Amino acid sequence: MLSNKCSAELLVGSKQTLKAIANNQVKKIFLAKDIDQPLKKEILKAVNDNNIPFEIVESKNELGRICGIDVSAASAALLK
Repeated sequence: MLSNKCSAELLVGSKQTLKAIANNQVKKIFLAKDIDQPLKKEILKAVNDNNIPFEIVESKNELGRICGIDVSAASAALLK
């Protein structure tokens, strides 16, 4: 699970997540269940195209809290 990961190994946010996937820097993706469908499709396509494992988190608020930030987060990437 995500809660025991060091923040230095973690990127939070969809733009950063997609950029890290494109640069082959991602070990695993965490995706909030309640994000916008077009964004969800874009991230899942990138994940599937690059064979990256992913985990669904119950909500954006929960993902933000788990990542240690005070705002919601649509996605997070665990770096290699």
